[in-house]
Amino acid sequence: MTNRTTVKTLTVEYPADGLTMVGHLALPGGVGPRPAVLIGPEGPGLNDFQRRRADTLAERGYVALAFDINGGRWFTDPQEMLAHVTPLLADPDRMRGIGHAALDVLRSEPRTDPARIAAIGYGTGGAIALELGRDGVDLRGIGTVNGLTTGRPGEAARIRCPVWAGVGSEDPIMPSAQRDAFTAEMQAAGVDWRLVVYGGALHAFHHPTVDQAVLPGVGHHPLHARRAWRDIVALLDEWVPVTE
Repeated sequence: MTNRTTVKTLTVEYPADGLTMVGHLALPGGVGPRPAVLIGPEGPGLNDFQRRRADTLAERGYVALAFDINGGRWFTDPQEMLAHVTPLLADPDRMRGIGHAALDVLRSEPRTDPARIAAIGYGTGGAIALELGRDGVDLRGIGTVNGLTTGRPGEAARIRCPVWAGVGSEDPIMPSAQRDAFTAEMQAAGVDWRLVVYGGALHAFHHPTVDQAVLPGVGHHPLHARRAWRDIVALLDEWVPVTE
């Protein structure tokens, strides 16, 4: 595992969706190409929680880009966030544009091995990771937490990698009907898919600063948050193992 003292972090600005996005790139120590991971944030935007995720993956030897979806903004008003995110989630082409822009930044980093890239995301960021797969992007794996969206008919057949999804059993934003639609889409497309339902967890259960006072149906579940992160790390070890 890479030592944390050797990790280098950079703020990267790039255009997407008519905005100037502000991403967080974390580079592992050493030299030579490394597998890479895109990390997509929740609807409110990119904050230190996901930046630390990128740093942690860099400590494990990955090039990691926590990408932006809101032009550098973190929405504190839930209604303002929903007004921004709801039209985005209804527009696969916009989501793909944001994902491709971030992917271009990651691929342009000299330390990135372009043949070994995975995409993970949370909520809106997970939906964007899925849309990259539906667009036929050559990824080694896709992981989505709380972002079990379905795509346009037939396009899931273009997914070229395994897909893992995690969701809380009590998530009213991703209820059982949505989970069923997602898994039916993956199964019909012949995708190598897995779904983990974390018992008793609400929406955004992975995030330590959310509660129902922010938005009904959301809440942190510390135990399942740790489990979901361990699951993701294990999947990355399977999809894009770091080899020195």
